[in-house]
Parts: sequence; C-alpha cells; structure tokens
Amino acid sequence: MVIVVTSSHIHGKRIVKTLGMVRGNTVRSRHVGKDILALLRNLVGGEIQEYTKMLAEAREQALDRMMHSAERLGGNAVVDVRFGTAEVMSAAAEIIAYGTAVVVEDVHGAPDR
Repeated sequence: MVIVVTSSHIHGKRIVKTLGMVRGNTVRSRHVGKDILALLRNLVGGEIQEYTKMLAEAREQALDRMMHSAERLGGNAVVDVRFGTAEVMSAAAEIIAYGTAVVVEDVHGAPDR
C-alpha cells in the first residue's frame, strides 16, 4: 500500500530516500446523453451529478496510476500530491495527479496509525 499525502511529511514516518516525481493521468470526454441531462439540470439548478461522478472517477484513476508509478520506482509513499486539469478539446479534459515518490520508514517510538 502506498501512502499518499498532500504535505511534505508524514507523521510518524521518516523519508529515507527520494525517488523523484511521479504522475498519473486520464483524459475523459463527456457523453452526449449525459450532456442532455446536465443541460436539463442546469435549467432548474443544483448539482450536476453525472459530471460529479465522472470527475470523481477520473481523479481516482489518476491517483491509482500515480501510486502504481511510485511502486514501480520502489516507493511506499508519495508526498506533496497535487491535482491538475486541462482542457484537451471542447468535450474532453485531462485530470493529472502528481507528487514526489519516496521511501519512508517508521520513526522509532511513534505510535502506529
């Protein structure tokens, strides 16, 4: 299991080796049927659940790919994790997760979490 944090340190752990930047990304396009539903929801207001779900799945896939990249380098954690997004074309967007792959070990005397 790879530990993933947005901070530069992990409580109870010590970074013993920095392996370098890792990233994972996915490009998703909108579905015409979902666009029609979203348009209708937009008329009455409220959350567009179809897009919320699609973006949540894209973030998870990008995170999973980033974690696998860290594992391939021999890492057991990724620090300073960030997300980014970019429009690839009018109906498609890239979601990217990136951070620094590291090897961490327990600090002696630190409580298990």
